[in-house]
Amino acid sequence: MTSEGSGLRGFSATVNRLERRLEAVSSKFEELDEAARLLTERLEQHKRTFALQAHQDQVWVSLLEEKFTTAETNLFFSYVADTFHCCRSQVARKLPDLAHSLPTTACILRRKIKNRRINVAWESALRDLGLSNMDAKILCAFFVTQGYQAEYYSPVPRRTLAEDVEVLIRKVVKNQGLRDSLLRAVQVVDKGKAGALVSDSAKEQKPASSIKEHFSNQVTH
Repeated sequence: MTSEGSGLRGFSATVNRLERRLEAVSSKFEELDEAARLLTERLEQHKRTFALQAHQDQVWVSLLEEKFTTAETNLFFSYVADTFHCCRSQVARKLPDLAHSLPTTACILRRKIKNRRINVAWESALRDLGLSNMDAKILCAFFVTQGYQAEYYSPVPRRTLAEDVEVLIRKVVKNQGLRDSLLRAVQVVDKGKAGALVSDSAKEQKPASSIKEHFSNQVTH
């Protein structure tokens, strides 16, 4: 019995050691799985970041390459400027105690980086207007590259220049990202909020000859 008891105790000890090793291995696998999950998330985030950066780069290249007429540039700039005014007004309403210190959209963009309240109000303002952060970045890019030489047109001259500015944008703006953001800017200004964009094929059914005639009759500034 003593020999059998010793054998059982030895076997039990061996089983216990194996169980502890299995637990250690299982724990290590769990750690590796978690590390793999985190790495996958980071890679996906980097992928999205690179995709967004590539998208923005394409917009910048398009803005530098596309040649708009003076009237077209002024018209688009006017809608972009009014859209930013709408954004600024929304933020001011959400932060009445800070409104006096946020006189422009540029000021908001600078201060939102370090001020969480301003950043939250900015994000909320964009959502309220039907815009995205990407729209804001693209419109900023347009403002920077075209604004220095553009003239602001009030609503009446705009209607004289183009009877349907959305059709014009779809005809002359080649980059899809820039085109969509400009279309949303027009919706924000004319309708109060951007919504779903009508497909290009549906809009293209309307001839743009009258728009070209409007522009050909304008004296460039």
